Amino acid sequence: MEKTSYSQNDYAALLGSNIPKALVEDKSMRFDDAEDASVFFARELDHVKAQSYDVVYPELTALTLFPISNEVSPGAETVTYYSYDRTGVAKIINNYATDLPRADVKGKPTTAYVKSVGDSYGYSVQEMRASRLAGKSLDVRKAEAARYAADYALNKIAWVGDKANGLIGVLSPENDIPLFTVPVGKTSGKTTWAEKTADEILEDLKEMQKQVARTTKNVERPDTLVLPADVHIEISTRQIPNTGYTVKKFLLENAPYIKDIVSAAELQADAEETNPYSAQGKNVALLFKKDARKLSIEHPLPFYQYPLQAKGLEIEVPCEARTAGAIIYYPLSALIAVGV
Repeated sequence: MEKTSYSQNDYAALLGSNIPKALVEDKSMRFDDAEDASVFFARELDHVKAQSYDVVYPELTALTLFPISNEVSPGAETVTYYSYDRTGVAKIINNYATDLPRADVKGKPTTAYVKSVGDSYGYSVQEMRASRLAGKSLDVRKAEAARYAADYALNKIAWVGDKANGLIGVLSPENDIPLFTVPVGKTSGKTTWAEKTADEILEDLKEMQKQVARTTKNVERPDTLVLPADVHIEISTRQIPNTGYTVKKFLLENAPYIKDIVSAAELQADAEETNPYSAQGKNVALLFKKDARKLSIEHPLPFYQYPLQAKGLEIEVPCEARTAGAIIYYPLSALIAVGV
């Protein structure tokens, strides 16, 4: 990235501090004046910020798996939404009938709090001298570490919420998504998919889909299955005897409505921070409809880096993001399977 632009706020903060003067006084820096030094490092910082925005961490699956919404204003302290259940049936009527049955939607209000996640990074004058002397840019890894720390917190909240702060996650027990307890296989005598036969795994998914269909009168049709990483590997490599199909390939081609089967390490039995059933030593699977009208992660303020703040002979860049956790409009469009 060519460093030709810079933030006027960063430039002004640098110029008003003691940092440019300290750099100019060092003859090895080859700066003509404080303004020259301020412009140079404002451009450097602009490059650092741009690089950190480009970083994608695939292991934080919630940030790429679920629809992300930015509808709520960053200034909001709370957001109230409704989880819905359709009601009513139509019937045959006579001419001039006045007793038409009412079709409606029942909504239960839920209020979620909007909370900030924050951290920072910075550079000392000596680090700025070193980067200039070596002809290298400022260390981008500091900004990337700040971005990762914020995303890590947002990912955890998306999965399990933060009860102390009134935030709900996709796996939070209080979110009204139904549970499915994985049964013992008739042949294997086991419950986990790693130990079950291919036929037993297929039967489990069929029963999961049937539970959603029964509960919603087949209105909801989940299309995405999320599995713990080790279970996903298992079904991706397990062959169904005499077919040439893996379990995953067979499911994608034959299971009704299923469009995608993906992995998430956050669902594994040892993922204590993101799997609320890890205390029971159980893997979790999630079956859901990938549709922002059904479920989304609300981020009123995506990761944002404020103008730098000069503190003595150091510059600090404050970072913030705001989240309301998971907003689940139709809880019955998803299903949590415990014990896969």
